[in-house]
Amino acid sequence: MIDHVSVAVSDLACSTAFYDAVFAPIGLARLVTRERSVGYGKTYPEFWINLREGYQPPPGDPGTHICLRTRGEASVIAFHAAALAHDGEDSGAPGPRQAAMTTYFGAFILDPDRNKIEVLTFPNAS
Repeated sequence: MIDHVSVAVSDLACSTAFYDAVFAPIGLARLVTRERSVGYGKTYPEFWINLREGYQPPPGDPGTHICLRTRGEASVIAFHAAALAHDGEDSGAPGPRQAAMTTYFGAFILDPDRNKIEVLTFPNAS
């Protein structure tokens, strides 16, 4: 359905270091590095960060978020901890949540440019 997503960043080197750290626990790696963009994924770039000079992060809650699925609560917790250790901001600590159709275990963070990223796992899913 959705092939890939991208977010704007104001400092590509800073954001690359951030996403290198936070994506490692959920099994995503840097696959493509270009002058103004970096792509992360498992076998192909599914998540891109794109340099936008002069980009000003939105104040407060950005209002949208991107959610990524991982296997297991430990990787959700590690993602969240890595974000906080690399200048990210907590936007919802790891824990159980109620979705529209089932419960899940997830966490929300804001990256250094206030892009909101959620990582979740469905504990009873295979």
